[in-house]
Amino acid sequence: MSDGDQSDLFAADDPATPGPGRSPSGVGGRRLAAQPLAARMRPRSLAEMVGQEHILRPDGLLLRLVASNRFGSLIFYGPPGSGKTSLAEAIACETKSRFVRVNAVMSNVAELRDVLAAARRRPEAGTILFIDELHRFNKSQQDLLLPDVEEGSVRLIGATTHNPGFYVNPPLLSRSHLFRLDPLTPAHVVAVLKRALADPERGLGGHRCTAADKILVDLANLCDGDVRRALNALEVIVLTLPAAAEISAAELEIFARERRIRYDADEDEHYDTISAFIKSCRGGDPDAAMYWLAKMLAGGEDPRFIARRLVILASEDIGLADPQALPLAVAAHHAIDFIGLPEAELTLAHATIYIATAPKSNSATLALGAAKAALAGQPVQSVPVHLRDKGGQASKRMGHGQGYLYSHEFPEAISGQEFLEKPLALYAPKPAGTEAAIAERLAAWKKLKAGRQGQTQPKP
Repeated sequence: MSDGDQSDLFAADDPATPGPGRSPSGVGGRRLAAQPLAARMRPRSLAEMVGQEHILRPDGLLLRLVASNRFGSLIFYGPPGSGKTSLAEAIACETKSRFVRVNAVMSNVAELRDVLAAARRRPEAGTILFIDELHRFNKSQQDLLLPDVEEGSVRLIGATTHNPGFYVNPPLLSRSHLFRLDPLTPAHVVAVLKRALADPERGLGGHRCTAADKILVDLANLCDGDVRRALNALEVIVLTLPAAAEISAAELEIFARERRIRYDADEDEHYDTISAFIKSCRGGDPDAAMYWLAKMLAGGEDPRFIARRLVILASEDIGLADPQALPLAVAAHHAIDFIGLPEAELTLAHATIYIATAPKSNSATLALGAAKAALAGQPVQSVPVHLRDKGGQASKRMGHGQGYLYSHEFPEAISGQEFLEKPLALYAPKPAGTEAAIAERLAAWKKLKAGRQGQTQPKP
């Protein structure tokens, strides 16, 4: 928690605890000077918010809730630097509420109990409890919030970069209004950067540095909609330049070399990106597939995980249309183990392009699904007597294997015999790649089989 000791939670003279009309960021004085630029430039009101027009439009639900000051719990879901914390602080100022900030990474149950107890003792203060990284709270910690949220002792505003449907308990989610924040557009980020360069109190106006629009646009693009990263980068650049200097492409190039790709392993970005990669390969778009592959590699994804997905794709989406896809994908997986990065990136690129450009057929996938459905929805078929194993005296006495026609004794190895008590049609070959030849072959065999029904011996 960032608001000092719990016993001083509602102290009127605590500059870290905002009172009516005071910014939760605690602007002014030595604290302001010590804050990074991104913290100093936080919006002080909803009017200063940039972007997120889809939830901040005048007739939207959020602004109506804030204007009436009768909202319960809010959950803001969006990528880093999209304005979740800024929006929460601006709402606290607009509603003249006390603002208590808790970071779920560093907090614990004891601290949370103290915060809730303090809010309960002073219901007139109208406490907004802001929990950053709400998804880090476990089920017990989230459940602890429910009674006070229900009674209105606190109004919860939770912020998360993760899908709340997976990481927020259903009872808490059902009691909250959920708002999704999008990454800021380059135009929005540039507007904030210009404001920071010009503002002499909170921004960098005292340095009198300037930048051409193209430089600011390039910086915004490098930050992927994360305004916090953009402001931090701008501050570093300006503080390393003499007063009244112009920011050039050379300074930006230094930052670009250290650009970090937003990619959270084993979290939303991991699943979303691999999903895009798989669908690009399935859809026959090698350019998109290579882009998502490069993003995963730049983000530190395990190359063996990518290779395993390629092996699955080879059977699930290519199958018999190109039988070489599976051994190639398996070979790529093995090669990664004994080559290692960075050279194994070439192996993944090779396999990705092959998979993306190969003819596609999901007939094996559909056939397996149809077989499982038949097994689940129909009486289970017994193995016909003529197909049963005849090893052992008991099996022979029961007649197992009698009447079986050895396929190789018939032309094209088609005897006409049935291999199910009740025949099923499960596999439907597709006219793609080499599977087109399989379709033709099966059609010819079907005619042969029809002509040999009831035949018990091969014709000479």
